[in-house]
Amino acid sequence: MHDWWQIVLLALIQGLSEFLPVSSSAHLVLPAQLFGWVDQGLQFDVAVHMGTLIAVLVYFRDDLVGLLTGLLPGRVAGQPAEAEIWKFAVATVPAVLAGLLLNDIIANELRGLSVIATTTLVFGLFLGVAAWQSRARDSHAIQSISWRDALLIGLAQALALVPGVSRSGVTITAALMLGYNAGTAARFSFLLSIPIILGAMVFMSAAWLGGESQTVPLLQLLVAMVVAGASAYATIALFLGLLDRIGLMPFVIYRLVLGGALLLVIFLA
Repeated sequence: MHDWWQIVLLALIQGLSEFLPVSSSAHLVLPAQLFGWVDQGLQFDVAVHMGTLIAVLVYFRDDLVGLLTGLLPGRVAGQPAEAEIWKFAVATVPAVLAGLLLNDIIANELRGLSVIATTTLVFGLFLGVAAWQSRARDSHAIQSISWRDALLIGLAQALALVPGVSRSGVTITAALMLGYNAGTAARFSFLLSIPIILGAMVFMSAAWLGGESQTVPLLQLLVAMVVAGASAYATIALFLGLLDRIGLMPFVIYRLVLGGALLLVIFLA
């Protein structure tokens, strides 16, 4: 049986960092790099991703109902809801293709501490620039993402396959740099996570069924799913609720401090 405290802590990290612009993959890799923790396995990864998926589905349930009704028979073709669904599809394609083509390289070559430190710093600076630019915009209304910008945000999302980049961070950064306000950027980023998390779960499930022998007890998997889901839901609600008041600079500062600390660890090793 795996240590309960590691199961709960890693699930909590997944839930807290999945939707914040700080990179969940980096925070999950770090314990193994710094403390020598054993990988919990693909079963655990699927469970915590299921938790975060349920969280975003529940939080955005009204938006999703509105989007899905745009696909029902009898609807007027070309309505905004129908168009937005296809924009999410367009934005998802680059990450899927990059994952299929570059998975081995990323898994074997780009998970080291130096890579995480560098991407944490560099993309933290990009987020800072984007946040500074967005402060001049007064509009808080949700805007419609254009087809071109959906593709560009999707291309940016593909970079998040590298640990330390942050999927939510890089998509929010791209949307802000394209001229959208923070609320629009965050909403598009969070809804865009749904097909990405689903795809990751399918990929991990296929790898697990293909021969991984490591197993985690069912009770621990259920606890991990609940912890990840509850913390993810709370994170989404808190982040969106505080976005207008605190902005994105606290996350920029966190990334810069974390990246600097990691470089110090590397230097002292």
